[in-house]
Amino acid sequence: MHRYKDLKFWQLSRVFCKDIYLITKSFPSDEKFGLTSQLRRASVSIPSNIAEGASRVSNKDFARFLRISLGSCYEIETQLLISCDLDFIQKEELEKLQHTLYQIIKMMSRFISTLKI
Repeated sequence: MHRYKDLKFWQLSRVFCKDIYLITKSFPSDEKFGLTSQLRRASVSIPSNIAEGASRVSNKDFARFLRISLGSCYEIETQLLISCDLDFIQKEELEKLQHTLYQIIKMMSRFISTLKI
């Protein structure tokens, strides 16, 4: 088992999740069950899957959950791009969120490569 709370990418993913919640507050109310919901669920999925994977006995299982988290990262990136296309967020906000997202992806990818699977 791994101490997920000590993992920098887990810590950063919690901050990122909060940022997603804050930014989606300004989305149109008719998006409540659309992009707002999708972005929020996917952002919660990142730290949640890291934590769940850390509880697994094998590194192979942990890596599987980390890959699910990575999938959520790319899902969010796509949804953020669409949100920008629809003028729900500004280009500057998109770039800030993408920067944080890329940091999470890089750290998690590097960590996965260190696991002895």
